[in-house]
Amino acid sequence: MTTTATPLSALSADDLAARLTTVRAAYDELKSRGLTLDLTRGKPSADQLDLANELLDLPSSYRDRSGADVRNYGGLDGLPEMREIFADLLGVDASAVVAGGNSSLTMMHQVLTSLLLKGGPDSPRPWIEEPVVKFVCAVPGYDRHFTMLAELGIEMVTVPMNADGPDVAAVRALVADDPAVKGMWIVPTYSNPTGAVCSPEVAAELMAMPTAAPDFRILWDNAYAVHHLTEEETKSADALGLASASGHPNRPIVFASTSKMSYAGAGVSALAASPENRAWYLQRLGFAAIGPDKVNHLRHVEFFKDADGVRAHMRKHRALLAPKFAAVEEALSTRLSGLGIAEWTVPTGGYFVNLDVVDGTAARVVQLAKDAGIVLTPAGSAFPHGNDPYDRNIRLAPSFPVLDEVRGAMAGVALCVELAALEKLSA
Repeated sequence: MTTTATPLSALSADDLAARLTTVRAAYDELKSRGLTLDLTRGKPSADQLDLANELLDLPSSYRDRSGADVRNYGGLDGLPEMREIFADLLGVDASAVVAGGNSSLTMMHQVLTSLLLKGGPDSPRPWIEEPVVKFVCAVPGYDRHFTMLAELGIEMVTVPMNADGPDVAAVRALVADDPAVKGMWIVPTYSNPTGAVCSPEVAAELMAMPTAAPDFRILWDNAYAVHHLTEEETKSADALGLASASGHPNRPIVFASTSKMSYAGAGVSALAASPENRAWYLQRLGFAAIGPDKVNHLRHVEFFKDADGVRAHMRKHRALLAPKFAAVEEALSTRLSGLGIAEWTVPTGGYFVNLDVVDGTAARVVQLAKDAGIVLTPAGSAFPHGNDPYDRNIRLAPSFPVLDEVRGAMAGVALCVELAALEKLSA
């Protein structure tokens, strides 16, 4: 069904009623198909995971380049060769990097819990001894960041996520006078879910701005640093360098992983930080671990060889992912452009498309899609506590289904968006 360019709000009552009847009939036909499609999470597809199957036959030895036996204890900061790969990808010195287990989310949780229980190198006291701890959260944002804060009892205050990163003026106003505001999250490159890229100018302001808390932290989750969808491979801002130059070297802690490069459940995570923060993290980690899985580190080093090997591998991912994102854009443009009921992003990297629908209808769209066999991320999930105050935001994740399923799912989603809008306009 192809839309006209006439906004739905401009239709007469009779035309609106006729269109509602037509769209409801199309929706009933959609439900009759018995679809079972899932666009809920940004998981790699089986085809993407297959790209790394050589890992299953690696490593070919059990010694790193120094001759050390990687099967044994030790090396708390990870295999040097693995740290060098991350350093190149993140644009930092290898001495700043710690290579860990399979999950950067675990590293983030370790950092937050350590700050709560012990405080950071420049903390007056452990955060848990503060009357209240708050974090700035740019929205829409990454739901797992928000649920982690909620689980730890950290309050969340929101600012808008703009095309060039968090709204700096809003952030500055929150952090300037309130010492309870201890940190903020940011996905700087191809953010989840909008695909926004934090510009060097915005990053510089975030690193230099005055904060009432002397131990203010920016958790810089560079999860999608090399996950490009076009030939233009955007480079992430240099958080550590900018912070050091502004006199706040301990402010950012950078996170990354190979989770969507190699195997999502068996990759390698990394943290990069100032010398003081790095030493602090390793001291805390030393009470909980003797060393990471260096066999897995060596496996990844042999597979990727170096950072250029990672980049070449990610171009193979792009070849699989880009057509799915193009299918999302085609379905939304074909069916919704000109109707005045939806806006969406056309990301150049990452794993998501951000869809904003008519205020007050996002939850209805998600329910309509579910009833038709198309499962979407719950409405509001990109906001703290799942509370989108306008009930307009939906995150689309087209990576996991095969291309034909993405096409079918998105045609159905677009139909549900229009149906929900027509229902509201007709009420």
